[in-house]
Amino acid sequence: MKSEELFTDAKNYLPGGVDSPVRAFKPYPFFALKGKGSRIFDVDGNSYIDYCLAYGPLVLGHAYPPVVNTVKEQLLNGSAYGVPTENEIKLAKEVIKRIPCAEMVRFVNSGTEATMSAIRLARAVTGKKKIVKFEGAYHGAHDYVLVKSGSGAIGLPDSPGVPEETTKNTILIPFNNEEAINDLFERESENLAAIILEPVMGNVGCIPPKKGYLEFLRKITIEKDVMLIFDEVITGFRISEGGAQEYFGVTPDLVTLGKILGGGFPMGALAGKKEFMERIAPSGDVYQAGTFNGNPISITAGLETLKHLDKKFYQDSETKGLKMRRGLQDIIHDASLEYQVAGLSSMFQLYFTPNEVWDYAQAKTADIEKFARYFHNLLSNDVFVMPSQFECCFISKVHSSDDIDITLEAMEEAILTAEKK
Repeated sequence: MKSEELFTDAKNYLPGGVDSPVRAFKPYPFFALKGKGSRIFDVDGNSYIDYCLAYGPLVLGHAYPPVVNTVKEQLLNGSAYGVPTENEIKLAKEVIKRIPCAEMVRFVNSGTEATMSAIRLARAVTGKKKIVKFEGAYHGAHDYVLVKSGSGAIGLPDSPGVPEETTKNTILIPFNNEEAINDLFERESENLAAIILEPVMGNVGCIPPKKGYLEFLRKITIEKDVMLIFDEVITGFRISEGGAQEYFGVTPDLVTLGKILGGGFPMGALAGKKEFMERIAPSGDVYQAGTFNGNPISITAGLETLKHLDKKFYQDSETKGLKMRRGLQDIIHDASLEYQVAGLSSMFQLYFTPNEVWDYAQAKTADIEKFARYFHNLLSNDVFVMPSQFECCFISKVHSSDDIDITLEAMEEAILTAEKK
């Protein structure tokens, strides 16, 4: 198998044989050759219906012709300039038109850069140091947020090389727990700069907010003069035109975006109210810069992508997502199993646990060995989902009803097989 040979070779030159740890799975990952529509093709001649979609960016599917064509045109005119382009203004206007809290935008190169910059800005605006993040939430790989659950409220670094003093101002609490927030604010509100959260937790499977929870966070942060940051790197432009803000009707102070915004190319963004965003250099004193900020290739791809995300797209996404989740529920019910199907819009995940999943601790009760058997059985039946129980799966514009039917048949076999040791 060529993938196995390539992986053996890659381990000599790339740490673990991959360039991001989520891409590694046993015994070895397949190596991609190309993607087209709803399918990804590997170097060994296999094709898979793809629900990973590069971990979310490919909302239009692989190699969507209008995006490919506009990028080709841009490439002929250059790949980077180091000066502004008109399309940066056009894309900023489009973001502002769609995202409720956005009055100004700073384009960056990744979600990690966006969340790092959002936290820096929140600290500058409030003059306070501490931030709150939720257990199990992922906001990129920078030191401020690379924190796991620790004893007590203060998080310990989740990676060697992250000094404890870097995370001493990062406070961890469970998601969907109003009492934990109330207790924290009683003790720490005068020291808190911001709460940062994924409105839908997409890096521990798929955990939506309980009804009223986001409204509660908005109310208490306004009362206590704490900034509210929505990390919509995943949900931005996926679950509605205005992201989770529009979907749930809650408007934060700042939002971070990525994935879909770049149309399949590296991209991130920080957006928010003008009074805050004008603090960013060069108009203000909060420094943020990048050689590839506003890169014309990513900007062009993002601008073209958003043109295809209209109301019909979101209606169709809801229909496809419901079909997938209801199909999974029927499989589980018919097999007399007590697993959890989660998701909304075009997002979904199956948790191999009988427990309801509303936070990180409950998600961690899932049986990862069963999930691994489920994953490999799907792969053998030409369906590719994330290799981890604690990621979210996605449906694109080009996934057909037949794709979902074929997938549900494969999922039924995979779930029943996962029950066998």
